[in-house]
Amino acid sequence: MRLQRAIARLIAFLPCAMALAEDAPQARRAPFKIEVVDQETGRGIPLVELRTVNQIRYITDSAGIAAFDEPGLLGKKVYFSITSHGYEFEKDGFGYHGKAVETTPGGSVKLVMRRMNLARRLYRVTGAGIYRDTILTGGKPPIREPLLNGLVLGQDSVLTAIYQGKIHWFWGDTNRPDYPLGNFHTPGATSLLPGQGGLDPEVGVDLSYFVDERGFARPTAPMPGDGPTWLSGLVVLTDQADGRERMFASYAKVRNMLEVYERGLVEWDPKQNRFEKRMTFPDESQYVGELPDGHPLLVQEADGEYVYFASPYPLTRVRATPEHLMRLGDYQAYTCLLPGVKRHDPPRFDRDEAGRVRYTWKTHARVMREDEQRRAIAAGRIRKGEVYLNLRDVETGRAVRVHGASVYWNPYRRQYLMIAVESPGETSQLGEIWCAFANAPVGPWRLARKIVTHTRYSFYNPKQHPMLAKEGGKVVFFEGTYTTTFSGNPDPTPRYDYNQVMYSLDLSDPRLSLPGPGDKAPAGG
Repeated sequence: MRLQRAIARLIAFLPCAMALAEDAPQARRAPFKIEVVDQETGRGIPLVELRTVNQIRYITDSAGIAAFDEPGLLGKKVYFSITSHGYEFEKDGFGYHGKAVETTPGGSVKLVMRRMNLARRLYRVTGAGIYRDTILTGGKPPIREPLLNGLVLGQDSVLTAIYQGKIHWFWGDTNRPDYPLGNFHTPGATSLLPGQGGLDPEVGVDLSYFVDERGFARPTAPMPGDGPTWLSGLVVLTDQADGRERMFASYAKVRNMLEVYERGLVEWDPKQNRFEKRMTFPDESQYVGELPDGHPLLVQEADGEYVYFASPYPLTRVRATPEHLMRLGDYQAYTCLLPGVKRHDPPRFDRDEAGRVRYTWKTHARVMREDEQRRAIAAGRIRKGEVYLNLRDVETGRAVRVHGASVYWNPYRRQYLMIAVESPGETSQLGEIWCAFANAPVGPWRLARKIVTHTRYSFYNPKQHPMLAKEGGKVVFFEGTYTTTFSGNPDPTPRYDYNQVMYSLDLSDPRLSLPGPGDKAPAGG
C-alpha cells in the first residue's frame, strides 16, 4: 500500500513539475555565442567590449568569444556597442559603432572588426577565466588550465629566461581569490619550449606554477625586510669552472608604495625552486656606477660576451660570467658623463679636444637618462644636438620618451629590435607601445613606429620573448601588464585587469621599414 500511495503522489506531481520546468529561468538555457574576429586574419580578438543599451557589459575571452545569457534579453534582438583598444567596428548612419543581433539560445553570430594596431592581440597569459566564454558556449580551449591556474587572478610584470631546457617565468605582485592581498614576493612558473612539447605561441602558453600547499602560486624570492620583493635583470650565465647554468636576478625591496630601500643580487636554487640572496648592493646615493636592472640580453663583442641591461635603453653592460656579474666595479656605462658623478650630482661631461661631448664605455660611471638630458639642455649645460637618446616618431617627428623596453637581436631584420612603452603617450600615460631598430645594442635609436595603442589604460613593462619567435624572427611575440594603474581610468576591465596580454608582430609589414642611421657604438672600456 505504501508503494502504491507513493506512485500515486508522484503521478499527481508530474504536471506541476512539467509546468515548473517550462517556466524555469532563462539563465538555464544555452547561451548565445558572440564571436568577434579580426577582418584581416579571421582570428578571434580578445578584450572586445560588447555593451547593451542598458549598459550590460560583456568582454570577449582569449578566443574572441562572449557568452550572452542575460535573462529577459536572450531570445530577443539586442543591440551591442562594440569597442576594443586598437580595433574598430564599422559605424552606422548615426555614427554608432555597433550592431543589433538576433540572440537565440545556443545560437551564434560572427562580428568583424578592423585592426588599427600593427601588432595582433593574441590572448591573455595569466589570470582567471582566460577561456571562460569558450567553455560556456561548448568550445574546447587550447591550454591545459583555461579557467584558474595556480589560483592566480592577476599578475604584474613578467621576466623570462630559458634555464635547464625550460622557459622560466617570474612575475611581480599577484592576486588570489580568497583575499585582497596576495603574493608580493615573485611567484614563478615554467613552460616547455615550442617544438619541444610546448604550445605554438600563436595559441597560448601552458604554465606550470610553483605552488604552495593550498595550490596558490608561492613566493620564489622571499627576501627579508618590509614590503614586496621585485625582481629584474633575470639572466642565465654559464659557470666557466664546471659548465653549469646559473640563473641570477637583481632584487629590490619596496615600501611606502614605490620607495626602494634595498637592492641586491639573487641566484636560483634549482633544488628548492627559489632564489637565494648572493649580495646586497651599496646605497645608490653613495654608489657611483650602474646596477643590473631591466631586461638583459647577451651580446658577443670582439673582446668577448657581455650582458647588456635594457633599462630602458641597453646602456649598461658587464662581461657575461657569474664572477663579473657579482663585481660591481666591472660594470660599464655607455655615457657622456665623467666617472665619479653620483646620481644626484650636477652632470660633468666628457669632452674631446674640440669640446664635443664624447660617449664611451666607462667604469665607475652612470648613464645619462632622458629626463637628465632635458634638464641639462634647459640649464644650458649641453646642446640639443649633443644628446644621445633622441627617439622620434617616424610619422610626425615628435619625441618618443621611453619608459620601459626590452631589446633583442632579431635574425630576420639582422638588427636589434626594441619594443618600448612611451610615457606619457597621446592616448594613455603608459599604454602606447612602439618598436625601433638599430645595428648595435646602444643604438643610435632614432626612429620608431607605434604598434599598439590603449586608450586610458596602461600596458607597461613590455617584454619580448625571443624564444617564441617564428619564421626566423619574422614574427615576434611580446606581452605587457594590462591595468588601470597609473592610467587615471576608474573602470577596470573584468578578468583582464592587472594581467599579462600577449601580442605578435610581423616584421615583414612594410610600415616597419624604418629609415635612419644605425651606426655601431665606438669602442671603449
